[in-house]
Amino acid sequence: MTDKEANTVIFAERACLPTGWQHNVVLEIINGEFTRVSANAEPPGGALHMQGPVLPTMVNVHSHAFQRVMAGMAEVSLNPDDSFWSWRDLMYKIVSRLSPQQVNIIATQLYIDMLKAGYTQVGEFHYLHHDPSGKPYADPAEMSYQLLDAAERSGIGMTLLPVLYRYAGFGAQTPDSGQARFIHSSESYLKLQHQLTHTMRDHSRHHLGICFHSLRAVSPQQIQEVLAELDAGQPIHIHIAEQHKEVSDCVHWSGQRPVEWLDSHIGLNERWCLIHATHLDGGEIHRIANSGAVVGLCPSTEANLGDGIFPGVDFTRAGGRWGIGSDSHVSLSIVDELRLLEYSQRLRDQQRNRLYSDSQNSVGDYLYAQALSGGSQACGVKLGLTAGCRADFMVLDSNHPLLMASQAPDIINRWLFACNENLIKDVFVAGKQCIKDGHHELEDRSRQQFADVIKQVIYHA
Repeated sequence: MTDKEANTVIFAERACLPTGWQHNVVLEIINGEFTRVSANAEPPGGALHMQGPVLPTMVNVHSHAFQRVMAGMAEVSLNPDDSFWSWRDLMYKIVSRLSPQQVNIIATQLYIDMLKAGYTQVGEFHYLHHDPSGKPYADPAEMSYQLLDAAERSGIGMTLLPVLYRYAGFGAQTPDSGQARFIHSSESYLKLQHQLTHTMRDHSRHHLGICFHSLRAVSPQQIQEVLAELDAGQPIHIHIAEQHKEVSDCVHWSGQRPVEWLDSHIGLNERWCLIHATHLDGGEIHRIANSGAVVGLCPSTEANLGDGIFPGVDFTRAGGRWGIGSDSHVSLSIVDELRLLEYSQRLRDQQRNRLYSDSQNSVGDYLYAQALSGGSQACGVKLGLTAGCRADFMVLDSNHPLLMASQAPDIINRWLFACNENLIKDVFVAGKQCIKDGHHELEDRSRQQFADVIKQVIYHA
């Protein structure tokens, strides 16, 4: 990092602070962190002037990087009862073909695209651990290192979430061949975690979390063993209640619904992130909200897979917290995720303006603030335009007519609900500019490499 990047002063004519939009904002950055944020200030000499509205960047709470290579490949009807489970079969076939080097290339291009979309921290829910036969690589952390390398080179921050995945279904069902690359015992998983803990000590942008694939893929004993040894305040992520079948299978196995079982037997708190949580009853909604846990919503993937509609209105009224993720990466747009989340509630309820609060009745501003807060909590980072937060921010295109004409209170609503092109012009991570005028310095070479991997993996070219 250069001296300029280590100690920088930014001046923004309009910036979205925790108190709302403010004018003539000075942001002082030292060693990648905001040290002072002042509104209604004169521009200091030598300050970098941002030409457009400045907003905090977003956390992507849920990513399976390798799935980007198959985005758009499951949109052919081969079965009148197509569902998540038939999509999963295709995913397993593609998984069997990926090398560590190809995963690095996929992840690098993915993370560049995430930065362009305004995501500067990604929760990488990583379960592609072993070679195609299920044998560990010579270095058991090989695949994790490929992802970390991609994050380092692209400039994004990562919350690496190595996944414990042991069984094919509830009741310790034997894994099938398509799951061979995912499988860990408690012992091998703990060894991987300890190795990564040592590796990541020197990476200031990156964090390590605990991750269980799902209740169907681990045993209660494994959850308890892992938490007993590793639990030190880091994020804990799990897929839960994504599909009706998963809920009914859990009830058959335990007599309880998934969130109900997890809270009763393990205990939820603010460090848990429950991915999807699509199918909740009223009691489960209140269990999550009262625990302070975050729900990781992935509206574009949940729509693509036909999962269902999250009970967002009831969850909001209960005081629940949530963040957003791109999951299978059929979309890499913050706008798509937040717009689809709100629109799904409108379609279900046949009403408008569903997600808001008594203190914030602007739907766009409410959605953005909630996703930022919940995502930061879920991935163990502090993002926002305030002193003490990592110096991540983005600048919107001030030349777009909707933004040129809009007063500050309307900017986020205009952006989220009326713009289809990507308006994000510049993105900074820890005070360093990663996206300039919509471009990343590695993008040309990365795009070509990614295209080559698609040809090799999908089309065997």
